[in-house]
Amino acid sequence: MRSAPLVPRHPEALDAVVTLRGAAFGYGDRPVLTDVDLTIHSGEIVAIVGPNGSGKSTLMKGVLGLNERTAGSVSLFGVDSGDFHDRARIGYVPQRHTLSASVRATAEEIVSTGRLARIGWLGRLRAADRQVVARALEVVGLADRASAEVSTLSGGQQRRVLIARALAAEPDVLIMDEPTAGVDAASQHVLADVLGRLVERDVTMVIVTHELGALERLLTRIVVVDGGRLRFDGSPQEYAHARDRVHHDHDSHHHDHELDGHPSLAHGPLDSTHPEGRRP
Repeated sequence: MRSAPLVPRHPEALDAVVTLRGAAFGYGDRPVLTDVDLTIHSGEIVAIVGPNGSGKSTLMKGVLGLNERTAGSVSLFGVDSGDFHDRARIGYVPQRHTLSASVRATAEEIVSTGRLARIGWLGRLRAADRQVVARALEVVGLADRASAEVSTLSGGQQRRVLIARALAAEPDVLIMDEPTAGVDAASQHVLADVLGRLVERDVTMVIVTHELGALERLLTRIVVVDGGRLRFDGSPQEYAHARDRVHHDHDSHHHDHELDGHPSLAHGPLDSTHPEGRRP
């Protein structure tokens, strides 16, 4: 029997959480990803897989409105992305997402900032908000570290703090960019267990990654991006059969289009600017 959902579902939410039709994304006049047709449904656990520079992070940043859409359409919960304003429904954990060592804040304080999406920048945390924050920390296995300064936490623990921060907004879908990059195998398995608890609570997830590893057992669907195009979209079982075919021509069509760290994509004040989660 599944646990009660961590986040309340919006009754008006459509089954399609994200819908892209003929979408293309880039930076200025430089295209990165073209001709994307993709629908992600409520309850799915989808991995967006591809090598570095393939366009997978650009795809998710395009969905989030963080880079330029040059063609096609993007809909969120059945609403054109240009008309969609309830951003709290989409939780985002960015790729470069260990916390700066200069941040002097506790895990609980960091996670509490996730409530701002619901209460506004001038809002004050009420008892109900603090309960949401405590529950988010519990779900990621850090209830006992709530009062610890984040600078004292390991890289894997910091990533869990930032997943909790996203969960504190009570989103309908959680988008994570490379959640296991740069952490050791043991930390990857801990993160996979955390995400497994979210699966049990029916949280829809989109996970951008260059390798599946410990996350593969959680997935309902795998989408492969390479060379600026979608190369495969199917179940983990179909992916296992098609793996060699999907990747064999990687060297011939892969180009380093993706502009990680593009200056128009500003990082938040809590996010390290060091690549792949390395602590400064």
